[in-house]
Amino acid sequence: MLTLPKPSQAASFAPGFAPASLLTVDTEEGFDWDAPFTRDKHDLTHLDGLPAFQALCEELGVSPVYLVDWPIVQSQRAKEIIGNAVKRGAAEVGVQLHPWVNPPFDEDVTTHNSFAGNLPPELERAKFTALRDAIEEAFGTPPMIYRAGRYGLGPATRALLNETGVCVDSSVRATYDYSSGDGPDYSRFPDRPYWIGAEQALLELPLTTVFTGALSRHGAKLFPALDGLPLAGAIAARTGLLERIALTPEGTPLPAAIRAVDAALKQGLPLLVLSFHSPSLAPGNTPYVRTQADLERLFDWLRGVYAHLATCGVTSTTVRDTWAAAQHA
Repeated sequence: MLTLPKPSQAASFAPGFAPASLLTVDTEEGFDWDAPFTRDKHDLTHLDGLPAFQALCEELGVSPVYLVDWPIVQSQRAKEIIGNAVKRGAAEVGVQLHPWVNPPFDEDVTTHNSFAGNLPPELERAKFTALRDAIEEAFGTPPMIYRAGRYGLGPATRALLNETGVCVDSSVRATYDYSSGDGPDYSRFPDRPYWIGAEQALLELPLTTVFTGALSRHGAKLFPALDGLPLAGAIAARTGLLERIALTPEGTPLPAAIRAVDAALKQGLPLLVLSFHSPSLAPGNTPYVRTQADLERLFDWLRGVYAHLATCGVTSTTVRDTWAAAQHA
């Protein structure tokens, strides 16, 4: 699953589908991102921010997909909020695996083991299956989409998804390299949807990150070198030479996000995959939302991006409709 896809694997979609956007939410426990991973030092207080977010999505005509992990699916509060939206057809639910808080607990808690794909295949399977089944039981619908926590795909993940009926993956964070922390290297991966395997049973929807600037065409080759030099990446961005922009309200200012949307559409991307982490819906959980003002900026970011998407003719879609459009291309 970590093999760089060939151009022939690029997915196409039924006429009228593209350009479209998909909003994904890594729906997870709140924890200290700067501290070592633990089994128990986390909380779910940010769930009180979910209703306002869901209301905003419905106001914008957006159906988010909540990628739920183990502590979330064990929460009655989360099941009520997300379950209500799912039943009304106003949201979807998928799987997100954080191994360190997901039973069975048969591994040491380490950075290496925080990537599910690094686990022994039988343990990755046991954790995933327990979570997938709990999600279907809690929300009354089988999940179609998976995102590995920390984007941690592994060599056995493809077979696992195929065998458990999950037909869409969104674990690839295109242009990012996590290998220095024992994670996967996606620095050369495209942000265009593609099929994993010739049988077209598993569709990859990479998180959208684009390069902008005068050297954007060479971004995949140049950015890793610039990023490794002190201040070089920042200087390249400020001078308009090269900038990497992820479509997320976490760390990406609204003007940059709008530039990224324009660049993605110019490149002909059929689907823009936006993402953020649910703990950012309450101040104090993530580095991106420390204050109430930060939270208001996150909501304003969503309003601004979706207003711009509308002017560009980009429609909001769902996982189900994306899969159907890929099947009927």
